Amino acid sequence: MVLLRLPLSAASARRVLVADLVAGAAAGAVLAVGLLRVFYFEKGAGFYALSNAFAARMILFVIVAALSIAPTLEFLSWRKAIAAGQAPAVSDAKLRLVRRLIRFDLLGVVLILLSAALMAKGVGLRG
Repeated sequence: MVLLRLPLSAASARRVLVADLVAGAAAGAVLAVGLLRVFYFEKGAGFYALSNAFAARMILFVIVAALSIAPTLEFLSWRKAIAAGQAPAVSDAKLRLVRRLIRFDLLGVVLILLSAALMAKGVGLRG
C-alpha cells in the first residue's frame, strides 16, 4: 500500500513487484505449514473439522487469495516496462482499483488472525 501511494517509477514498481512476490511466497508457506499442522500435527483433522472458526479461516484464506489475483496480474504486466527502466503506464482508475483490492486483502488477513485467536480460545467448536 505504501509503495502504491508514491509516484510510480521504475524503481518503485520493481519494489511493488518484489513485495508482491514475497507476500505470495509467504502466503503459500503459511498455507503449507497450516495444512501440515491440520493433517499431521496438533489435534488432527477431525478436531479442526468441528471448528466454525477454522472453516471461517479457510474461507477467508480463499477469498484473500482470490482478491490478490488481479493486483498480482497487474504487477506482472509491469515487467516489460521495468526491464526497460521505465515506469509502467497505469491509469489512476486502475491504481485505485488495485489499492482497494489490497485494502480488502489486508482486512481479510486481519479477520484470518481474529479467527485464529478464536480457534485458540475454542470458540465455535461444534459437537
